This record gives sequence, structure tokens and C-alpha cells, in this order.
Amino acid sequence: MLIREIQQSDNKQIANVIREVFISDNYPKTGTAFADVQLDFMFEAYDKPKSVYFVVEDDGKIIGGAGVSQLENSTENICELQKMYFLEEARGKGIGHQMILKCLEKATEFGYEKCYLETLPEMLNAQKLYKKVGFEYLCEPLGGTGHTSCPVWMIKSL
Repeated sequence: MLIREIQQSDNKQIANVIREVFISDNYPKTGTAFADVQLDFMFEAYDKPKSVYFVVEDDGKIIGGAGVSQLENSTENICELQKMYFLEEARGKGIGHQMILKCLEKATEFGYEKCYLETLPEMLNAQKLYKKVGFEYLCEPLGGTGHTSCPVWMIKSL
């Protein structure tokens, strides 16, 4: 399996991966990444300074991804870990851990001071992983991501 930066030709596959995760795991479709306008244009959404999105490719097939970008509607030097989703076939193999470390490494290179994330209460395995790499829970959201169905907020100093 290969973790690499997204290419424009990956747009359709990664959008399908994210939608498939929401549908198969029965996660809310509104107020989450599922409803984000940039979902079909991930390459373009991350083609800006201090922003990167990685995909996991297995034998030519995209099976997951994650990225970092400036936290929306925040003037602080905080990035957000965004759109980290993996198909069932990619889970439980340590790929998520590798992906987070890669994203945090880039966030540090970009000069961010902290990394923020929002997630769903049902995503317990993801939360365990976030805690393992040093994320801590917050009592309220930061920025203004529009992800109103994601009431679990976490942050990590870089």
C-alpha cells in the first residue's frame, strides 16, 4: 500500500470512498464531510498553501485518505485534520496511524502550532487512535467548519 499526495485524477475515487464509508457505517449525511461541496474536487480544495491531502492506494485503487488545512474561520495558527476515512478493507492495518503521523509531520513543516479535528461520537476506534498520537478532548468547537453533526472536538499541540 502506498500513501501519496492526491492527484486530480483521484477526485472521483476519494469522493466515492468517503461517501461509501458514510453509507456503509450509517453516519449522518448532513452537517458532516458527506455534505461538503469540495468532496468532488478534493485535489483543487487542497491545492493551496499550507494544505495537503494524502490518499492510500492499494494496487491502483484508492482505499482511504486524510489531509490538513488551515482551520476554517479561525485567525489562529491552527490546522485541521480533515476527511480521514478508510474503506473497511483498509482498517485495522495501521494505515490510519501512518496517515495521521504523515499529516502531523506536514502540519509541523507548514508551521502550524496546533492541529484540531472534529469527529462523530460513533467513531470510537478513530478517537482511540487520535488519543494515542496525543490529541485531547475539547469542550467546544473551534473555527466554524459547518460540521454540526460532529460534536466530538479534539486538539493537539505540534
